[in-house]
Amino acid sequence: MSRADIIFINMCKDILENGFSDEGTNVRPRWEDGTPAYTKKRFGVVNRYDLSEEFPILTLRPINYKAAIDEILWIWQKKSNNVKDLNSHIWDAWADENGSIGKAYGYQLRIKHKYKEGEFDQVDRVLYDLKNNPYSRRIITNLYNHADLHAMNLYPCAYSVTFNVTGNKLNAILNQRSQDVLVANNWNVVQYAILLHMFAQVSGFEVGELVHVIADAHIYDRHEPLVRELITREPKKAPRLIINKDIKDFYEFKVEHFVLEGYEHGPQIKNIPVAV
Repeated sequence: MSRADIIFINMCKDILENGFSDEGTNVRPRWEDGTPAYTKKRFGVVNRYDLSEEFPILTLRPINYKAAIDEILWIWQKKSNNVKDLNSHIWDAWADENGSIGKAYGYQLRIKHKYKEGEFDQVDRVLYDLKNNPYSRRIITNLYNHADLHAMNLYPCAYSVTFNVTGNKLNAILNQRSQDVLVANNWNVVQYAILLHMFAQVSGFEVGELVHVIADAHIYDRHEPLVRELITREPKKAPRLIINKDIKDFYEFKVEHFVLEGYEHGPQIKNIPVAV
């Protein structure tokens, strides 16, 4: 059975059984009807996924991995902050009349910075270091730019990645300040697992471990019955990720270059309410 499912189930059980409830406090998020969106949360959740063993996608319910890949390419490859460059509508609630989400996500990745070796944006710096100095302990990206927070329609949730080569394997730590577990947990895991696979392939490394650190992992009050039902389901076998091995340039990857072979899953949960 899928190890990603087991990790997800155990995390949800821990939040539901041992989490802190913020009910009755002055919370920021609201449901569409204006009701406060309360949560149960755990602080400092750490989940580890060995990508050399399996691809970490949930089988308890379907994850639209193609849309997830499209979004990670939108941020890291296109370095865009405009929803018109995205093939889904998941960011529409945070976009202005021109489609911009402000100086967030892709905007931060495309800013060029000065280094001793020249000028690079954050993505190109990672690619440069993996080629020229792969055993560096300084291969880090960071989207949480305090100087630009005022101009972001949404503060970055998944805000920092640390890349580390051990032997012939590329590993990464994804730091996330906050996460809606039902809506976004495995979505983000799938995205950054794909990102790690892409960087490993174009840099000549095997893929290693993705470590996901979540400061505030929470389940919303209206999601709780959905999560309780979801984690009673029987996990299925993890699918096999197939990547077009001919791609050697990070900027040539497209959604169709990734296929999940044998992806079986339980039924989808429909009409999940989203707190904003």
